[in-house]
Amino acid sequence: MFHLGTPAWAIVVRSAVVYLVVFAGLRLMGKRELGQMTVFDLVVILLLANAVQNAMVGPDTSLLGGLLAGAVLLLINHLLGYLRLRSGWWRRLIEATPTVLIRDGRFIQPHMRREDVGREDLEEALREHGLKSVADVAIAVLEVDGSISMVPKGATVHRSHPKGSVLRAPHGEAPAGS
Repeated sequence: MFHLGTPAWAIVVRSAVVYLVVFAGLRLMGKRELGQMTVFDLVVILLLANAVQNAMVGPDTSLLGGLLAGAVLLLINHLLGYLRLRSGWWRRLIEATPTVLIRDGRFIQPHMRREDVGREDLEEALREHGLKSVADVAIAVLEVDGSISMVPKGATVHRSHPKGSVLRAPHGEAPAGS
């Protein structure tokens, strides 16, 4: 039960590599995909966890091997969280940045295509925010967690994001709140 069938260093390295590869894969999926988890997404995550488990511990089925792999995953997660809070470069690498999708009542098509957000998604967000039309929107932003924030025209906007975080705005325009 407490005897490792795989060297500890191998479990540490394998777990770290699996974490980083899975993280990169999820990061490449995009903000919108992570923000709206469906049953299909849950199935993929569960199967992915099962598929990579052997890649982390190899033939080791000991309690100690599983605990070591879990500890490595938690440590890497904590380390990336720490780096994200301490460095704007790491934050952008790990989280991306919010993206402006609507400005002054007009859709920003290039941003919508890049983020894979359709008009239907934005119309649904309009209804969720109690707005009747895109013409009523001063700014709509796809946040890093996949949610869509909307500010109605005429509303007061208070800057609450930390200095250094950036909203992607159309070429030649300043981001909202600047």
